[in-house]
Amino acid sequence: MESAIDAHLQGPRTLSRRVPEDYRPPFPIWVARVGEDVTAVAMGYFGVQYRGEEHRAEAWEALRAIVDGFALEDGPGGWDLTHHVDAQGWDTLVAAAYWRDAGTSERWFARPEVAGWWGAPERLTARVGVFREILSPGVERFETLYPFTDDLPGVGGVLDDVSDQVEEHAYWGAMRDRIPRSQTDRMRPDGELQASGDPARGGRVVVRGHENVALIRSGQDWRHTPDEERELYLGAIEPALREAMDFLRDRGQRLGCYSNRYVRNVDLDGNPLDTTYAISYWRSLDLLERWAESHPSHLQVFVAFVSRARHVPSLRLYHEVSVVDADAQYYEYVNCHPATGLLRDAVSTAAPPPA
Repeated sequence: MESAIDAHLQGPRTLSRRVPEDYRPPFPIWVARVGEDVTAVAMGYFGVQYRGEEHRAEAWEALRAIVDGFALEDGPGGWDLTHHVDAQGWDTLVAAAYWRDAGTSERWFARPEVAGWWGAPERLTARVGVFREILSPGVERFETLYPFTDDLPGVGGVLDDVSDQVEEHAYWGAMRDRIPRSQTDRMRPDGELQASGDPARGGRVVVRGHENVALIRSGQDWRHTPDEERELYLGAIEPALREAMDFLRDRGQRLGCYSNRYVRNVDLDGNPLDTTYAISYWRSLDLLERWAESHPSHLQVFVAFVSRARHVPSLRLYHEVSVVDADAQYYEYVNCHPATGLLRDAVSTAAPPPA
């Protein structure tokens, strides 16, 4: 048993954990480890949105262009593809990509092939919208959690190792306690989301994040479940999860949720896979914790799973959480509707049009 915070990231605590020092969790959990040579990782969500089947081919062409770029030098160490329909009825394809080291990702973004594609005039005249949401949390600002040690998804798939069993889980507040920064910092938000253009007018809009935006990726994998487990998950657990995710998508703004996407993985031909995850941006970790610990929409999911967990042992659940500096966030939306991603809650800094 060891701490979820790796030894080289541990320091004197000025903020206490939510449990006593002699706490021992009731079941095993592991976290991903990254080498001491890394100061920050990188994660990018590259999206294409379209409305109407007549634009599907163009959307997939754009997504494949993004994915082709991943094969260039300094490309991501791991990526996956998803599809979902957003609250406004737009089909959205997203390629989620991960880099072990943020410096490598910066070199990739600067490549002429990548920068040229995103900056091309064709992006502004296309019949589909594209966006990229890039976060580069320092290693002291994110955590992972897995009840398994093989084939880690998300950021864990590009890191270096897996821990021994860790202490900080199976209690409210454990998510925060696994983030090294929490030893000395409450990581409270500061400032507002700011948009360089006017989201209502479309075009190219860049959003600047504020301090300590929180991002959670929370996943579900039923690829290897026997028929009986699969039926139970899809019939009794997943509907409660979907209801909670739809709640956050449609009504999460008043709780501090900037954006919530509940997505299903697909292959490069668009075929659905038996894995899903939520990508959820929050104004702060405090607000995410408050929803998780006390809101009926999440507690319903918690009860649905806990009451049936022993009957679905093959179901693989995981999550990763980051709390990110303002300077380590970049959000760009081109031809996207004004409620896309973080556009909805961003304050426009564009000058008003002439009277």
